[in-house]
Amino acid sequence: MKITVIASTYNAEEWLEKVLLGYRCQTWRDFELIVADDGSRESTRALVERFAADYPVPLRHVWHEDEGYRRQEILNVAILEARHDYLLFTDGDCIPRHDFVQVHAEQAEPGRFLSGGYCKLSMKLSKAIGPDDIRDGRAFDRSWLRAQDRLGLSNTLKLGAGTVTAKLLDTITTTRPTFNNCNSSAWKSDLLAINGYDERMKYGGPDRELGERLENNGIRGKQVRHRAVCVHLDHARGYKTRESVERNLAIRAQTRAQRITWTPYGIDKSAGSPAG
Repeated sequence: MKITVIASTYNAEEWLEKVLLGYRCQTWRDFELIVADDGSRESTRALVERFAADYPVPLRHVWHEDEGYRRQEILNVAILEARHDYLLFTDGDCIPRHDFVQVHAEQAEPGRFLSGGYCKLSMKLSKAIGPDDIRDGRAFDRSWLRAQDRLGLSNTLKLGAGTVTAKLLDTITTTRPTFNNCNSSAWKSDLLAINGYDERMKYGGPDRELGERLENNGIRGKQVRHRAVCVHLDHARGYKTRESVERNLAIRAQTRAQRITWTPYGIDKSAGSPAG
């Protein structure tokens, strides 16, 4: 199974470098990696090009001008740029465990999207992780992480669950499977059928809204939060505003109430619906 991994980023080279190291160490090698860049400075492009020179899988950089928070627009560009039929979405601050892509590849099935989560780390832990820790797996080892700083119960469960336990936890968890841009995957055809991300939306749940339109279109979520593991590096969220969150909540409420599947503010803006 061939996969396109899409990692969004914005001016975070220190974290993106660790993420690129993580995808260099994957057990599943039949994938390409697209860095979807929401207008970062030139040093981000230089970093990606440096890695691409000897990367074990195809690595590409898609970018647009910095005109404020427009992540959904560059993600829609990346969807169209994807060369494979199955797309895995993540962020440029989420380091994948070695089996991350493999889990998504093995759990993918028609009529479903996969819903994962992350292990949120403190800034101290985020800084402590180095290249050797990623390559040798210490960045995902509970004991090593706890020796650097505190680790919450949820993170401890995700990082410590073996194959059988992780599957059981995903089966019995009461957490609803939602589309989470840090760790979710879907068929490209299903994403095109709903016209991708709604580009009106800024920070605060645009990925969830996409997942709700997938569900309205008959694509059900499948939980993999304990099997598909990544660690989330700490950072500030200066782009988060009350206005954007409230507007996004209103759009999501309309999507749910009206069972909306297609957004006219997505990839194809030539018509209000697939029928024209």
